[in-house]
Amino acid sequence: MKKLGIVITDGVGFRNFILSDFLSEAEKQFDEVILLSCLPAFVYDGYLQKSKVIELAVFQEKFPTWFFRKAKELAHLQLHKKNNYGITDNLNTNKTNSKTPRGYATRFLFRWTALFHSENSIQSYNKLQQQSFKNNSIVKEYASIFEREKFDILFFTHQRPPFIAPLVYQAEQLNIKTVSFIFSWDNLASKGRMAANFDAYLVWSDLMKKELLHFYKKVLPENVMVVGTPQFEPYVLERYAGSKNDFYNQFDLDSSKKTICFSCGDIATSRNDELYITTIAEAIQENKIQNVNFIVRTSPAEDPIRFESFVAKYPFIKWNYPKWHLARKGHQEEWSQRIPSKEDIKDLRSLLEYSDLNVNMLSTMSLDFMLFDKPVINTVFGNRQNGLYDDQRFLDYPHIKNVVESKATQIVKNEQELITAINHYLAFPYADSQKRQSLVAMQVSKSLSKTGERIVQTLLKWS
Repeated sequence: MKKLGIVITDGVGFRNFILSDFLSEAEKQFDEVILLSCLPAFVYDGYLQKSKVIELAVFQEKFPTWFFRKAKELAHLQLHKKNNYGITDNLNTNKTNSKTPRGYATRFLFRWTALFHSENSIQSYNKLQQQSFKNNSIVKEYASIFEREKFDILFFTHQRPPFIAPLVYQAEQLNIKTVSFIFSWDNLASKGRMAANFDAYLVWSDLMKKELLHFYKKVLPENVMVVGTPQFEPYVLERYAGSKNDFYNQFDLDSSKKTICFSCGDIATSRNDELYITTIAEAIQENKIQNVNFIVRTSPAEDPIRFESFVAKYPFIKWNYPKWHLARKGHQEEWSQRIPSKEDIKDLRSLLEYSDLNVNMLSTMSLDFMLFDKPVINTVFGNRQNGLYDDQRFLDYPHIKNVVESKATQIVKNEQELITAINHYLAFPYADSQKRQSLVAMQVSKSLSKTGERIVQTLLKWS
């Protein structure tokens, strides 16, 4: 008898592992499957065949835990900042002048970790962080769950949220094997430390495996498996397919025109989106870009209220507001409680399949469109000199450098470059096709088909 525990941390994890084929494959191949959910249990209604859900109490991090976690994060960034602008940039965002206990502690830890940031030091901070959970009442509840359920293996669908660390702690106490999936293409090369140490890891690509072994020296190669990512599996599942006519009808598009899709990021990292939408809309009005539909997909991580004025100003723009609903208000990370629908996956797939080109500010959506061999333009107008939000700095992040060096997208830094790139790709849609395919192969080393099955078989082998 093999029993699998699956930790779902947020709405994106729900999308990747519940709306793909992963869960149905897990239910076929494991004798028992339990979802340990940081989302309300009701969101799984209609998705489970034989699994059950345990809704986890929300863990609130206290100062000692935060202190050692922060030490671990800063030490990791200090250790790997050399020749890595993404790590350096993230280290700098941790700097603070706040006159609060955490502000003073952060400044102390900057000085401390500048001296003590070896891998052995990081492991010491991690051990102290894990020990800080020992007497926490909610963490004791987690122990009761584990003792009752007797999991053979515990699978974490995300490696970074700090509130999963106490689950790893209790798994360590009870000798339950832990496996984590690396959540996104930028998480290793540009982000801080994982929440905890896991026994094994699942990664998107050979590149990501190489990155993991570089940043986590104590991880053994045999404990890292390349499986692809379930994030993209819905693009080859028949239940999410739609026709081109349905696409035009749903979004009220003119079928005689080509379609430009601009996909927004969230306001934290994509603050110039309003400028990019305005630039394209004005160019259409002035006939600098002709005979096109223009559709904008907003970020599912935020309320699209910042684009409210655009609806009246540019009535020809069509809008795709992601069909994600907020499952719980008042959560400390409210964005994580936004849950996607099957309808939204269908909408997104139609956008990817039937739009003629995509424009975005260096987001993962570049890969989504490339999977359908659609040309992609990345907008970065802002720099340190021109007063705009400095999105050009992301060009020096390692995962974006791979994009730049691949020449799979056109990187545009001003209005004229954007208009020229759009007109070029509208006229020559297969330009750079081979480069797009090469970049996708670098970032996702396995076929989209049967990704869920591949992940489940790996977990079964390790359990």
